[in-house]
Amino acid sequence: MARVAVCLSGCGVFDGSEIHEAVLTLLALDQAGAQAVCCAPNVDQAAVVNHLTREPASSERRNVLTESARIARGAIVDLASVKAGDIDALIFPGGYGAATNLSTFAKDGPECQVNPEVERLVGEMLAAGKPIGAICIAPAMLARITGRRAPGSRLTIGNERETAAAIERMGAVHVECACDSFVVDEKNKIVSTPAYMLGKGPASVFEGIRKLVNEVLRLARSS
Repeated sequence: MARVAVCLSGCGVFDGSEIHEAVLTLLALDQAGAQAVCCAPNVDQAAVVNHLTREPASSERRNVLTESARIARGAIVDLASVKAGDIDALIFPGGYGAATNLSTFAKDGPECQVNPEVERLVGEMLAAGKPIGAICIAPAMLARITGRRAPGSRLTIGNERETAAAIERMGAVHVECACDSFVVDEKNKIVSTPAYMLGKGPASVFEGIRKLVNEVLRLARSS
């Protein structure tokens, strides 16, 4: 049974993991007979957003690992404890947390910094030739790492021009893609799909995520 780390970034689209994308990733892995290993960095969120009003909750502080545990039903580990040698693949669901908690892409764009544990694990996976999946906005975070470690990697966030341009400035190649499809970089074993960058609801988003998961598992079997 393949062991796939699913790296979460909190709980909620505006300040953490996009919950639909995270749950649909877990569903697709379960349907494919893979074991999901949920993980998240043990750091404070960059910000907290009231998801009812979509306004900042400036007086609140939340922890990324603690909030991510809500999605994982408590079955989650600190990202620092996850090593490439212990897993067969790695997937990053989207949500604003990928651009604020796992990286500073939302604030700094192509000049962003990536959480050190995220960068470490991605680097280990690339070095080991093990597959990585990135969903929604997560490819923008991933591009900051691959631009240095695997220049020219092929990624997609759909067709949003500004983000696509930022990805290319970081040294990756952006490929336009529909919500229900995916882009695969065979050389670097990276798979990405736009999900809610384009999707209008769970059904269309799930098609892309399901295909991404199946492709990641195919690449894992060939590793």
